[in-house]
Amino acid sequence: MTSCELHFELAGRDSAPALLLGGSLGTTLRMWEPQVRALESQLRLVAFDHRGHGGSPGPPGPYEIADLGRDVLALLDRLGLERACYCGVSIGGMVGLWLGVNAAERVDRLVLISTSAHMDGAAFLQRAAAVRAAGTPEVVADAVVSRWFTPRWAAQHQDVAARYREMISATPAEGYAGCCEAVASFDLRGELSRMAAPTLVIAGSGDPATPPEHGRLIAQAVPDGRLVVVEQAAHLASVEQADAVTSLIAGHLEVIEADKER
Repeated sequence: MTSCELHFELAGRDSAPALLLGGSLGTTLRMWEPQVRALESQLRLVAFDHRGHGGSPGPPGPYEIADLGRDVLALLDRLGLERACYCGVSIGGMVGLWLGVNAAERVDRLVLISTSAHMDGAAFLQRAAAVRAAGTPEVVADAVVSRWFTPRWAAQHQDVAARYREMISATPAEGYAGCCEAVASFDLRGELSRMAAPTLVIAGSGDPATPPEHGRLIAQAVPDGRLVVVEQAAHLASVEQADAVTSLIAGHLEVIEADKER
């Protein structure tokens, strides 16, 4: 499958190190607004929509994570970036893993949030079939949002939860289903030792979709990996605990500047 020309938005300083931001299944680049606001004075930020999400085209599925990874490499080429840092949540984190293994020369540092090197493929194939049959609002919107945020936080931020329900409901069925199939076929557990980029793995303590054990497997297998578990956070830890996650991202990427100065 050929690469897609991804929809993206730029923020920050052109001369600063570049950080690409890849979102979770069923989200758009709007999920990164807290991080963009906090980091745009320090970094060149490239938030993008995965194929079949937001403003990006959605060719017929099934997709593979390799397809989404090649989309990101094509975006780097369009932007004239030989190398960049990458931060991804959920399926966006899987794309980061793929890049770290298959395009190490293009990746400086990785931040992988609420993600896994392998998921229950059968469950995602069932979800893909159901979404194609009935659409994202009817099949997954309520169930997925309940996994994105802890119940207490969702109750205290009903407007945010409603906005994210609208986000996933607006995701085209084919794009969502194709990405489900990409998750279903993804298994990088045997290749994590090939990753060279310093990698920060962030897990939400209350994440029912990718519990901290998934992040621990990655951090232990990657040669330069580290796991941080964020308390009182579910799957979208970067939204629910935005300040804590943003601080972790900034801390991990600041090492680049220290390395360059030495």
